[in-house]
Amino acid sequence: MMATEALLAVERVHLTLGRHPVLQDVSLQLKPGEVLTLIGLNGSGKTTLLRVILGLVAPDRGQVRLRPGTRIGYMPQKLPIEETLPLSVARFLTLSQRATRAQLRHVLVETGALAVLDSPLAALSGGELQRVLLAKALLREPDLLVLDEPVQSVDVAGQFELYDLLGRIRQRRGCAILMVSHDLHLVMPTTDWVICMNQHICCAGPPEIVSQHPAYRQLFGIDHGRVAVYHHHHHDHKHDTHGQVVKPEEPH
Repeated sequence: MMATEALLAVERVHLTLGRHPVLQDVSLQLKPGEVLTLIGLNGSGKTTLLRVILGLVAPDRGQVRLRPGTRIGYMPQKLPIEETLPLSVARFLTLSQRATRAQLRHVLVETGALAVLDSPLAALSGGELQRVLLAKALLREPDLLVLDEPVQSVDVAGQFELYDLLGRIRQRRGCAILMVSHDLHLVMPTTDWVICMNQHICCAGPPEIVSQHPAYRQLFGIDHGRVAVYHHHHHDHKHDTHGQVVKPEEPH
């Protein structure tokens, strides 16, 4: 199998739920090591497409092909947690898979959440929980990371830090990433390709091209002043799992 062949191929997928068309003639390809982001408004079919790719929903027509042996790590959009549930982060990470204490520490170090290893899951902040969910996905040693709104419930500073983290994970592990986002400009430094959806594919290409495409600009109302674009400037500090600035260590 050549390295340039598709890891994932979605071919002309159609899906209707009730009487409402949700996906119409959707096709995409993702190669090893690439990052592909699905963007669109609420109800555009992004999360449903992920569910089809994961095999949780069968399409009416079309097919999804994965390279044989592909391991998938999935990070859901959100995880409802009962506040009284006596579940630690360590226990949560091993609910559906076995892992040693060393493996748990490794993935939590990688996602910047080692400090919460033995904390109650219900006590985590939004940023901490997202990093723990990402760590759980990484425990599967995935070839493909599927991330549904990975910066949900995280402030803007924390969102950029998480997207930077995803970029480092891609570089370190060589895995492909398929993720959903509402904001193209947040993911532009991280993603290779963008698909703009509204039940069908409105436009697709590199993020700089999609950001100027008339279909994208019309869908998000950019030319009518309904969207304020936030430009991120790289800086020389980092944020912790709460989104707070981490002070650099004093030189010895």
